Amino acid sequence: MKRRILFVVVLFFATAVLMAVQKPLFMAFHAARCADCGAEAWWQVVRHGWTLDLTVAGYVTALPLLLALASVWVPLDGRRWRRALAVYLVAVSVVAAAVFAVDLGLYGYWGFRIDSSVLLYLKSPKEAAASVSGREWLVQGSIFLLAAAVLSAVLLSVSRLLETPKLSSAGRAAGTAAMLLLGGLCFLAIRGGASVATANVSKVYFSSNQFLNHAATNPLFSLLSTLGDDKDLRPQYLFFDEEERAARFGEIRGDRPDSVVGPRLLRTTRPNVVVVILESFGRTFTDERVGGEWVTPNLQRLKAEGVWFENIFANSFRTDRGEVAILNGFPAQTRMSIMKYPAKSRTLPSIARSLAAEGYETEFVYGGDLNFTDQASYMYATGWERLVWQKELRFDAPVSKWGYADDVMAGWFGDEVLRLAGTGRHFLAGWLTLSSHEPFEVPYARFEDKILNAVAFTDDCVGRMIGQWRRSPAWDDLLVVLIADHAYPYPADLPYNVGRRHRIPMIWTGGAVAGPAVVEEYGSQIDLAATLLGQMEVDHTPFIYSKDLLSPSVPKFGYWCFNEGFGIADPQGETVYDCTSGRVLIDDDPASGRLERGKALLQTTYKDIGER
Repeated sequence: MKRRILFVVVLFFATAVLMAVQKPLFMAFHAARCADCGAEAWWQVVRHGWTLDLTVAGYVTALPLLLALASVWVPLDGRRWRRALAVYLVAVSVVAAAVFAVDLGLYGYWGFRIDSSVLLYLKSPKEAAASVSGREWLVQGSIFLLAAAVLSAVLLSVSRLLETPKLSSAGRAAGTAAMLLLGGLCFLAIRGGASVATANVSKVYFSSNQFLNHAATNPLFSLLSTLGDDKDLRPQYLFFDEEERAARFGEIRGDRPDSVVGPRLLRTTRPNVVVVILESFGRTFTDERVGGEWVTPNLQRLKAEGVWFENIFANSFRTDRGEVAILNGFPAQTRMSIMKYPAKSRTLPSIARSLAAEGYETEFVYGGDLNFTDQASYMYATGWERLVWQKELRFDAPVSKWGYADDVMAGWFGDEVLRLAGTGRHFLAGWLTLSSHEPFEVPYARFEDKILNAVAFTDDCVGRMIGQWRRSPAWDDLLVVLIADHAYPYPADLPYNVGRRHRIPMIWTGGAVAGPAVVEEYGSQIDLAATLLGQMEVDHTPFIYSKDLLSPSVPKFGYWCFNEGFGIADPQGETVYDCTSGRVLIDDDPASGRLERGKALLQTTYKDIGER
């Protein structure tokens, strides 16, 4: 039985080490891209990439482990057993070597690790082969053969450790228990650990240098994790032919050439900008009173003191999609999230990248795990230079399921903003709160309803933090944008697809604000980018979906998506459309044109994603 256990353990770690060795080889092959990287950077690539190497090792080991478990109970012919195992391990070696060799060659052209998009080219092998020079065929072919030989030799040598002698009844029981334990550990490796975030490419991202993040990525995992994602998204939601779609979208796009500058909300065009994304802060929370007492009194106070946007809608019901809408001005999708497609999300325009081009430092903070839904890779790729999250923070405080509570993070982030202000450089800092999220367990007791209590807790934390900034000299040049990532189904009977379910607050406050104001225009999260950059006199033409809500010549409307449909609202009413049934669920005025606007926006979004 010991030989079975030894075989499984050695196979797992041998595979992981072979995967890890590929990383310095990848960096050496593309040495020009890391010429300035010291030994520490090379080590960090291997160290951070180890997580996905273990995941791949778990997948490779799973079948041999099951066979070893079966051998505890079922007598197997030794030669047939070894032959079948050898075929499997050689096949794994050949596939891994092929992926490694192809990825090495493609990276120089693509600039990202191999993913399922390579399959699109294999559909036309003649054209794909024509793009490869004779020298490249020789180099990559040689790398493939050498890698396959090394991988096969190592894994086949490990297979010789396996012996399957007949066991006693007690031995079978003990062997089964041991194999099940190893199976559990193998499952954890495949899952990527026991945390909330499962294995994904974002787990290995650690640097603002995108090449180092790519080098840390396991190419086999990168490919396998995107299989099924190569579906062409462009044919989805074909409401109009291309000419009509383009015309209809042209009427509502944000970067209209006839747009004009609206009223000024800020005292300066170069404020230090802080964006606080409030988890689940729907208007049904922030407008709520209990016994005459506001659930969010701090937001109510800030609403009266700063700029209040009365008619803002969240573009989706998920954080990952809401973040992209807020920070990139890109509409949410119905059944997918572009954040989970690193090769596509990195091409999006972003507020961070636009302000970095103006000399701003950029930093994003989260008290939880930014690996969740590939946030880390998305953040780095879209211009955030520094990410600070749970793995880097060490507080003498309890950690909830999602991370450090908002009181802990508000204290740290409050000090961090003042530190950034003290450097003398302009900065953009973002913070995503987390306490107002299920299971709504917070160190606070103000309301009996635990959901309202959690929202009140975050409101209290944010209020204290802004009070700290207000008392400092940094306040004079500070613009603080408070906006929710999405709303919440409160009350419980609130339909998931109506406008009230997706209404959220947006408040601009800080010393950089010229004075109290109310913006009545209808908009959504995607409109923050153009509105903010417009006030800062920064070019926002790349944000084709984002509308400057202060420009009188740009059409104003709110837009949101749900699982298989969309809604759109303006001062005259709202329209809700279900794409699955093809039915209009709500329409206050069929002649308003809202339905056509929503269809054009949804169709354009998917066409855009499909072409990225």
